[in-house]
Amino acid sequence: MRLAVRELLRRPGRFTVVGGALTVLVLLLLFLGGLLDGLYLNSSGAVRTLDADGIVFSDDARQSFLRSEITAEQRAEIEEVDGVAATGGLGFALLGVQIPDGDEVVDGAVVGYELASDELPEPPAPGEAHADRQLEDEGASVGDTVLVGPAEVPLTIVGFVDDTNYLQQGGLWVEPETWRSVLAENRPDAVVADGSFQSLVVRVDDGADVEAVLRAIDDATGATETLSQTEAIEAIPGITEQNATFTAVIGVTIFVAGLVIALFFALLTLERLGLYAVLKAVGGSSRTLIAGVVVQSVVVAAGAFVLGGLLTLGLLQIVPDGIPLQLEPSRALSTLASITVAAVVGALVSLRRIVRIDPASAIGAGA
Repeated sequence: MRLAVRELLRRPGRFTVVGGALTVLVLLLLFLGGLLDGLYLNSSGAVRTLDADGIVFSDDARQSFLRSEITAEQRAEIEEVDGVAATGGLGFALLGVQIPDGDEVVDGAVVGYELASDELPEPPAPGEAHADRQLEDEGASVGDTVLVGPAEVPLTIVGFVDDTNYLQQGGLWVEPETWRSVLAENRPDAVVADGSFQSLVVRVDDGADVEAVLRAIDDATGATETLSQTEAIEAIPGITEQNATFTAVIGVTIFVAGLVIALFFALLTLERLGLYAVLKAVGGSSRTLIAGVVVQSVVVAAGAFVLGGLLTLGLLQIVPDGIPLQLEPSRALSTLASITVAAVVGALVSLRRIVRIDPASAIGAGA
C-alpha cells in the first residue's frame, strides 16, 4: 500500500495519460449531467412548486395541460370525494413576453393558479404577476410592466419566485381571471368556460391514502385522469425521452471510464510482473498488491474528478445563457461515486493476473 502511494508521489508522470483521459470523461459526465438537470428543472419547475398530492386532467387530454379542461361541475364532484382537503384551479398560456428595454421577445408561461405553496405566494391582484427569476435574468425588475403575447396584454411584476418555469419558459404567475384575460386576448381558440380550468391541483387530508383518493376522484367524475405530482412531471412533453437519452449516454461514458482504467492498469501490471514477484517472494500477499492498485486507481480518479470539476465550473461561466446548463450538488456527488466505482472495478480487472503470479517462475523469466 505504501509502495503504491510512494509511486504516485515520486512518479506522477506515469499516471498523466490515464488521468488526462479521465479528466475529459469527468468533464463530459458533468456537462451531460448539468445539461440534463437544466432541461429537467427548467421544464418541470411549475409542476414541482405546486405542493400537490394529485393533478386532475380531463381523460381525453392525454395528460397535457394545454389540451385539458376541468369544468366547474366536475370540480364540485371532486371536492365531494372523501379525503380531498383542497382543490385549486391551474391553467397555462405559452406566449412571448416583451420586457421593457429588452432587445427581443422572450419565452414565457403565464400560469393562472389559486393555491399557494411553500415556494409560491398567494395569487397577486388582477393585472399583476409573480415572475420567475429567469425573467429577472432577462432584464425584468419589480415594478416593470411586461407585455404578453401578440395582443400585448400588460402585466405588472410585483415579485420574483424561484424555479417555477414550464417547458424552459419563464413563469408569470397570475390570479385566474388575469390568466383568462391573457388567454382570451391571445389564444381565443383555447379559452375555457367561466369556472373551468385546464386542470386541478388536489391536496388530500393528512393520513389519507393518497392513491386511493386519486382513484376515487376518477371514479366519481367518470371523465378525468388524476396523476400524482411525480407522474404529472413525467408526462411533461420531452421529460421521459430526455432522461432516457441522457442517462444512456452517461452510462456509456461511465463504462468507457472503467474501460480506460482497466486497460491502463492491466498494462501497468504487465510491466510490474517482476516487481510483484519479488514482493510476493518476500512475503507480500496478493491482497496487498491489488489493494495498492485499487488505491492508485481511486487517487487518479479523484484527481481527475477535481480537475474535471474545476474545468466544468469554468465552462459554466462562458456557456451562452440559452443553454440550460445547471450543475447540481447531487449531480457532482453521483458523478464522483460513479467514477470511483469505475476506478475500483477497472483496477480489479488486474486481480486475476496478480493472484496467478508465481514468484519463482516470474523472477526466473525476468532473469
